[in-house]
Amino acid sequence: MEKRRTLVLSVDRDDDIGYKAGIESPVIGREACLNAATRLGLADPEDSDVNAIFQALKTYDELIARGEDVIIAVIGGNHMNMLEGDRRIADSLTQIITQTEANSCILVSDGAEDDFILPIVQSRIPVESIRRVIVTQMPNLEGTYYILKKFLDDPKIARVVLIPVGLAMLLYSAAYLIGRPDMATFIVVGAVGTYLLFKGFGVDEFFGYIILSLQNSFQKGSFSFVAYISTVLIWIVGIIMGLTSLLVYYPLSEEAGVLLFIAAFIFGSVWWFVGGGLVAMAGKIIDCILNDPHTLGRVVIIPFFIGAIGTIIYGASSYLLSISNVPDFPISPDGGVRAIIIYTVVGLTCALIGIYIQSATITWVKEGKQSKKW
Repeated sequence: MEKRRTLVLSVDRDDDIGYKAGIESPVIGREACLNAATRLGLADPEDSDVNAIFQALKTYDELIARGEDVIIAVIGGNHMNMLEGDRRIADSLTQIITQTEANSCILVSDGAEDDFILPIVQSRIPVESIRRVIVTQMPNLEGTYYILKKFLDDPKIARVVLIPVGLAMLLYSAAYLIGRPDMATFIVVGAVGTYLLFKGFGVDEFFGYIILSLQNSFQKGSFSFVAYISTVLIWIVGIIMGLTSLLVYYPLSEEAGVLLFIAAFIFGSVWWFVGGGLVAMAGKIIDCILNDPHTLGRVVIIPFFIGAIGTIIYGASSYLLSISNVPDFPISPDGGVRAIIIYTVVGLTCALIGIYIQSATITWVKEGKQSKKW
């Protein structure tokens, strides 16, 4: 029967131990965790993660006193990017399990983000128990004001709350300055609605991921940095070409709606966006070949999917514009039908080729690893 080795784990999803205390995670061992809790407590005595780490230490000591085989660790995520933080937590946990050979876990947290942390931990190791640390305080008006002030001082929360309010005020003032107060409400509601949609669909995290990738590739001196910069320039050209196509092919009639507006923009810009995506992925693939071959199988399929999606979208936009009586449009209605069929078939074929190449690449990487072992 396999001997049980328990991991007492405290997860700091927003990486306060790194951001505030300057401690690189994962932190493994009682002394290292005690030092992390002490440094974080000195940096910010009000941080709830301090209590969570001390609770983990207390749980560790109790299990040791009962004669159990126990390891303690603290993992930090990312203070500004939750997506990258969760990936870092997963990688760090895999590293700890491999290093310590733990086969069960007791999760200790402040209860704030258990819904996000727990699935990540459970996907790597069985969780036997969850210990939540709730700090009790005297609930009064002054305390509520202080808590709200602390929330607004947090850059993550401030970006979500203050930016839409500030943007609404700025746009409202601008509408009055240009002499169009009647448009103020329309502009403010539209801008704030767009911002909330971006937040809701995670578009801001996507752009944050792009910026973080640029920073990492530049710091590492990777070839992908040049590819990413080239992609941005190509996409700017694509936006300009899309707007030009919009001016030329968007039908100026009452029947024309948002769908044709989008189709006209896509018709002129889609190949530029596809080309930029392919350039970016070419840089990523070259970096994987040179520095990280075992991830090549996950990356090599993306250019084919980009090409497939771009081809199908181009066929659809061509068909929509061809049947919309657009003056001087180069494709006839019959040609539009043929275009959407041909481009859809080509796109699906491209995706299937990508799936086959991904499978072959994964096999090739595995064979290369096995040959190195021998």
